[in-house]
Amino acid sequence: MTDVTGDSTDSFDIRPLHERIAADLRDEIMNGDLAPGAKLPSTARLKERFAASNATVQKALGLLKEERLVVGRAGAAVTVREHRQRTMRPAAYMAPADDGDRYRWLTEAEKLGTRARSKLLRVAEVVPPAEVSAVLGLPEGGTALLRQQVLLIDDEPVELVSSYYPPAIARGTAIAKRQKIKGGTPVLLAGLGYPPRRSVDRVSARVPTQEQFSALRLPGDLPVLRTLRVVRSDGDLPIEVTVMVKAGHLYELQYEFMAEE
Repeated sequence: MTDVTGDSTDSFDIRPLHERIAADLRDEIMNGDLAPGAKLPSTARLKERFAASNATVQKALGLLKEERLVVGRAGAAVTVREHRQRTMRPAAYMAPADDGDRYRWLTEAEKLGTRARSKLLRVAEVVPPAEVSAVLGLPEGGTALLRQQVLLIDDEPVELVSSYYPPAIARGTAIAKRQKIKGGTPVLLAGLGYPPRRSVDRVSARVPTQEQFSALRLPGDLPVLRTLRVVRSDGDLPIEVTVMVKAGHLYELQYEFMAEE
């Protein structure tokens, strides 16, 4: 088959063979063809399937091990990790936590049988990215309160979260203090008279920045899932804008919605 220029479409596949092998196996892991705990095909079978050398196959398997998708050691079969791609349901942890409960993201993650915790990285008043400034209606050079944290599951960093708040709402509150907030900011904002009413997510896949690469301990330039979330209160007032970044090969997002009339 040829494209409109008359060149073979095969000419566009210029990735090294070990990356192509890893990509096919990664897809089979993510879509469930290779279930958690399952053994990967033997090296001999992979060599035959991909017309590859032993060294190339081992290099491909090395990528998947670095990505924490499979485990294996010399002389033993390589198997799919029990905790492969996790499905996160944003709607499940948008509402403020019940009185005395922990932040909903943590409790929802633990329903999957994992240990979840958060680590506060930074609290500061900063000039936010342009897209955040536009949503918050800040003047040029205007600042917002930033709370940045990394969320961990079983002590592995899984999500880098940077949340921005209007100074008029956040100054002088616990949002501006370098301390964890019981129940999370939804509880605090509701207590301040700004209950979360509506959230809009914009999700994209991007190459990670150096900050994201380091914070999430990514194995390479695999894409990350980036979510820009705008939370609004009564009167459609924006009260929080958050940028959330996850490793794209380990997580997927699940949304439920009704068709618009």
